[in-house]
Amino acid sequence: MNAEDEVWDRGLQSERTRLAWVRTAVALSTAGLGAAGLSLRHGLPEIGAAGFALAALCGGVLLIRTRLRFRRVQEALHSGRPLDDDLDARFAWLGTLCLVAGAFTFVLTLR
Repeated sequence: MNAEDEVWDRGLQSERTRLAWVRTAVALSTAGLGAAGLSLRHGLPEIGAAGFALAALCGGVLLIRTRLRFRRVQEALHSGRPLDDDLDARFAWLGTLCLVAGAFTFVLTLR
């Protein structure tokens, strides 16, 4: 068995990881946009809609960065070095926290 066979598994892990990031980004974007539209239509405070819009923006940034991240993952796997993905994880957390804050505002101000 050569060195390349030891690193690579035929299970397409990096491709599945990419799809998971795409699902996360699309969920943040659609949930943020839908909730922002819903809160604005019902006349709720703009701060809640801003939180939802920021979550949608985080999802959009993650979606754009997914292709770059996939390339970096492939290069890191081929060269045997670790990958630093803190920025992507922070965008995912920020988007999730914005959705939670927006939902909390939505529930508190619902008439």
